[in-house]
Amino acid sequence: MSAPDADRKKLVAVLLDENSIGRGNADQEHERAIAIYDLVESNSFGVPGHEGGPYELLIALHEAKLAFDIRQEGGSSVVTHILSLTPFRRILKDYFMVCESYYAAIRTATPAQIEAIDMGRRGLHNDGAKLLAERLNGKVECDFDTARRIFTLVTALHWKG
Repeated sequence: MSAPDADRKKLVAVLLDENSIGRGNADQEHERAIAIYDLVESNSFGVPGHEGGPYELLIALHEAKLAFDIRQEGGSSVVTHILSLTPFRRILKDYFMVCESYYAAIRTATPAQIEAIDMGRRGLHNDGAKLLAERLNGKVECDFDTARRIFTLVTALHWKG
């Protein structure tokens, strides 16, 4: 991607709709802030057929659906995509179960056991990113690392702490 394309085909802001998502506890808000920072810091993001950008992304929840309101920097709307969260339920459930095992293992397990659990966690995270990329195919152009960072944010929206 040329430098001008790289400057245009990226997210410069990610906002969460507090009306639909709500505020979390301090740990949840911290996880969300880190996920947003990482996403904005490094991403490749575009809208097929749209030569605008850079973009802002407003994420909202509507009846078990994820709404991606994509705007040009400054706020003019480009497109909104609605994604059902149903296909993500199993991965999110498994991911959080493995995360709980990981945090429990940190206290008592051997380094090899912790590493094995973490590899499983990373594998599920990659599966979630692949599924997200598939669901966004044709709607959003992003590389795998960006899909992974967006999935991190999706997990932070659902994280119970």
